[in-house]
Amino acid sequence: MTFQHPSFGNMADDRVIIFDTTLRDGEQSPGFSMNIEEKLRMAHALSGLGVDVIEAGFPVASEGDFESVRRIAEEVRGSVICGLARSGGRRDIEAAGDALKKAERSRIHNFISTSPLHMKYKLRMEPETVLEIIASGNQKARQYTDDVEWSAEDGSRTDPDFLCRCVEVAIRNGANTINIPDTVGFATPEEMRAIFKMLMERVPGADKVIFSAHNHNDLGLGVANTLASVEGGARQIECTINGIGERAGNAALEEIVMALRTRHDQYNRVTGIETTKLLSMSRMLATITGFDVQPNKAIVGRNAFAHESGIHQDGILKNAATYEIMTPESVGWNKTSLVMGKHSGRAAFRDKLASMGYPVLEEEALNAAFARFKDLADRKKVVFDDDIRELVDDESRDHDRIHLVSLELTAGTKEPARVKLEISVDGAIQYAAVSGNGPVDAAFRAIGEAFPHTATLALFSVANVTEGTDAQARTTVRLLENGKLVDGQGADSDTVVSAVRAYIHALNKLLTKRERTEPEALVS
Repeated sequence: MTFQHPSFGNMADDRVIIFDTTLRDGEQSPGFSMNIEEKLRMAHALSGLGVDVIEAGFPVASEGDFESVRRIAEEVRGSVICGLARSGGRRDIEAAGDALKKAERSRIHNFISTSPLHMKYKLRMEPETVLEIIASGNQKARQYTDDVEWSAEDGSRTDPDFLCRCVEVAIRNGANTINIPDTVGFATPEEMRAIFKMLMERVPGADKVIFSAHNHNDLGLGVANTLASVEGGARQIECTINGIGERAGNAALEEIVMALRTRHDQYNRVTGIETTKLLSMSRMLATITGFDVQPNKAIVGRNAFAHESGIHQDGILKNAATYEIMTPESVGWNKTSLVMGKHSGRAAFRDKLASMGYPVLEEEALNAAFARFKDLADRKKVVFDDDIRELVDDESRDHDRIHLVSLELTAGTKEPARVKLEISVDGAIQYAAVSGNGPVDAAFRAIGEAFPHTATLALFSVANVTEGTDAQARTTVRLLENGKLVDGQGADSDTVVSAVRAYIHALNKLLTKRERTEPEALVS
């Protein structure tokens, strides 16, 4: 048995659509803003991962959001490109349609609140007015594309009878995907399962549309609620890489996909995701946003397949299935990571990057990354995959406005540390020579002198990438400016250089935030 969809044609009964909103809902996380080039890089990678629908942004929110959606629609192929719009927004749907003009396949996702709380205090509208807006919004969206999605914001807290009326109106006026979000992460799995079953049983035309689940993680139930929604009849899953998103985040794509795959006996559903790319996708996002994945994060955390208990280690050695319900390789982890050395050439380096899931780098970026690799190989006894990943990701920020050119420092027990710093700001070289209370303090003071700013340091954290005294240091720096938080990351075998790279990465992210107009309140 198959299902006909305007973008996907005949869909098998067991097929689930993966709708990724990392670039829209995920970017609403404090400190997670991305510039256009970073969004474009992520969109290409999401398409390569096998994501069915990429929600690229909210075009009417700002010129930057419009341009990022337009660029993604024009350049990314393979996935449906989606733009968000308010059902009753004055220019929302028109802006989304304009931004998506050059997409291979496009979708407009329009929404309005339907819960009593939201209608009374947020919209200040009567239910009948909301129904009228649902009708007109979907009609207008259909003027731009045959693929229209409608969302009932705060749907999980909406009166069931009214929710049925809203969904019926949306279907009758052109929506072919119906999304019921648990916007504030309040629902339980049993409640989400029941909502979808109710709608499919009660709403005329429900068998002609795709129902979609969008669950937030405020109570830690985002993934559980999503899987329950699938059991209730949802055929589309809205999620983000690493589970990023507003407040406590969204349901995590990698966890949902691997749950469906590992427990196929329970759910009998499949996706089009290339699971071996999940780890590289997770790490790409962490590098771009500056936010590390917690070590014990399911699927992609560095401890996800680590075993310290002697009992567990003994079982793993005898049969991996004793303590591992999936193989590390199935999500992109390598069993062996010792691969390259100082005698390795550019061709071998390029092949290694391809085997690690990296797209083909531009010649200039490849040369810069290879130069850093050779320098690292001269200083380290052994070079691991994680070492290569850190230096390539760190070098990939070629669209940043601020770059480290050189750093010299002297430090010891008798005199204050002193730093000489040279950075490039929009192509102009800036110098500073500063002393401080230790080399890191002196280095950060030097950055502040070379590039004056009002941001304050809110977090400074150092961890090693691999083992040994010659391991690369991975540094995270969090800056705070006017209530805006950003995290930056840097990696180098020299801890101070790593810290400077992280600080400069955070500054570049602050510049991106300054340039962007704050978007209006969005749907979740």
